[in-house]
Amino acid sequence: MATGNMKDIKRRIRSVGSTKQITKAMELVSSSKLRRAKQRAEAARPYFEAQYTLLSEIASVKKDFTTVYTESRPVKRRLFIVIAGDRGLAGGYNSNILKAAVAAHAGDEQNPKIIAVGRKAVEYFEKRDYELIGSYPYLAENVKTAKCADIANIATEMFSSGEVDEVRLFYTAFVSPLVQNPEQIKLLPISDIGTGTGEDMGFITYDPSPEAVFNRIVPKFVMSLLTCGIVESYASEQGARRTAMESATDNADQMIADLSLIYNRARQEKITNEINEIVSGANAL
Repeated sequence: MATGNMKDIKRRIRSVGSTKQITKAMELVSSSKLRRAKQRAEAARPYFEAQYTLLSEIASVKKDFTTVYTESRPVKRRLFIVIAGDRGLAGGYNSNILKAAVAAHAGDEQNPKIIAVGRKAVEYFEKRDYELIGSYPYLAENVKTAKCADIANIATEMFSSGEVDEVRLFYTAFVSPLVQNPEQIKLLPISDIGTGTGEDMGFITYDPSPEAVFNRIVPKFVMSLLTCGIVESYASEQGARRTAMESATDNADQMIADLSLIYNRARQEKITNEINEIVSGANAL
């Protein structure tokens, strides 16, 4: 093998080594962020569960309980709240949730209106034929309750006014650092709360009415669901990125090992040829 080719191999080894340092650093950063994100996700779940329990208790007061937020109507236009990441290099994390959102309205006459959370979601829907109602990049890492409340208020107002007939949330559920599942849930109309018993519990009075109290709580319920979806998605993003960077680091190690083997063989071949030339020259004398 020519000396020039050996130089090219050494250059490639250095290049792959530099890439490995970057991927390893990103893996460590994602591992650190993942630990904090898991803690946030676990802390958010009890608040959502409490909201759900309260909604069910209010709805159970009357057998014929119904409000604008529980009435189903023919779906002509939807609102999708889609949560994706702010950065790439996370395997299929971003593409999986965006594909799920697109597939969910495949048979609709009109594209849904979109509230995009995360830079990748904003960029995706801005470049396509969608009406973007709200853009919230860089929200997930330091999620703010006020921002989630703004999104929830927009969604509930659009539904209650009849501007949209259904609101869906698309997020990625964190199962483990290796498993993240794209999920969608119907936020409005609310149809999975407890059924009414009609029994007067006696010790609870809803003023002015159970329906009015229910309607006041619904935006907070949507906000808590949205917050849970954002923190779950952020944990999923970090888990996906950590896995992707770990795989990239392992691949870099394998490439360096393969290139080093090729380089050592070429170097040995060069030394052998030089020895043969010396011996041949000595014999000629």
